[in-house]
Amino acid sequence: MRAVLCREWGPPESLVIEERPSPEPGKDEVVISVKAANVSFANVLAIAGKHQKQQERPFSPGGEVAGVIKAVGEGVSAFKPGDAVVGLGKQGGCAEEVIAPVASLRRIPAGVDFKVAVASGSSYSTSLYALRERGRLQPGETLLVLGASGGVGLAAVELGKLMGARVIACASTQEKLDLCQRYGADELINYQTGNLRDEIKRLTGDRGVDVVYDPVGGQYADPAMRSMAWGGRYLVVGFATGEIPKIPLNLALLKGASIVGVWIGGLQARAPATNSRLLDELMAMVQAGTLRPCVSAAYPLDRTADALNDLKNRKVTGKIVITP
Repeated sequence: MRAVLCREWGPPESLVIEERPSPEPGKDEVVISVKAANVSFANVLAIAGKHQKQQERPFSPGGEVAGVIKAVGEGVSAFKPGDAVVGLGKQGGCAEEVIAPVASLRRIPAGVDFKVAVASGSSYSTSLYALRERGRLQPGETLLVLGASGGVGLAAVELGKLMGARVIACASTQEKLDLCQRYGADELINYQTGNLRDEIKRLTGDRGVDVVYDPVGGQYADPAMRSMAWGGRYLVVGFATGEIPKIPLNLALLKGASIVGVWIGGLQARAPATNSRLLDELMAMVQAGTLRPCVSAAYPLDRTADALNDLKNRKVTGKIVITP
């Protein structure tokens, strides 16, 4: 079977595709024949050696996969070969076959496409965990989403609207903002052509926003923090700009605001039951049609580097997937 591997730190072009033996499952593991694999900007950082948590090489980019179980290991009784599942690839997901721990598996409901199933995983669980569990977003509150057209950003727009918030979506082009509007955004800010702080002030009548959802970091963090309402919650989700901002802590004091970290990987490791509950809830919402994950493009395995470069160069809206 073929697998995309990171053997040396570097740009997407440094990845290699190798023929490898089909993996054998261990205790409480399964082998999945991959139909779709999730990739994100975090993978760009990971293969460059710049992610906060470095992986041991060689590894494959990606993590979540959707596919069909090929084989089960000792102790696996709840799943069998032929079951359609979503799971976490033990050494990454961009391969024709991966090993996944049985604890990470979720069944894919009938009628849900593999690409949609994998797109509704960590992006949506991150956003639901952030908005509900960490941000305590309430109906009628105002939610500001930075990087709103990306995978986690668009999920936050959609979920925020479903939770009854007034959603202000921020992105860098009108095309991206149009997508956000289709997913429920009430107000739009192009932070390439307008001043972020001035626009927030205008849209909120100088009151500010209750919750900031920030997967971007960099230059937008400071004006967003300064635009918070009293008692606001600033959700630190990621750093897609590659720059970790330094926020003056006096702003949190003056606004009675909270700066809250959101890391879905930490939740998966430390509170797996909570993570499982979120994933089950999200999959039910996808099956019911309440959520509509946006899969904007699918790339074959040979074009994994192209997919990661498109993420790196901010060309992606919604989610993109690899389809071995």
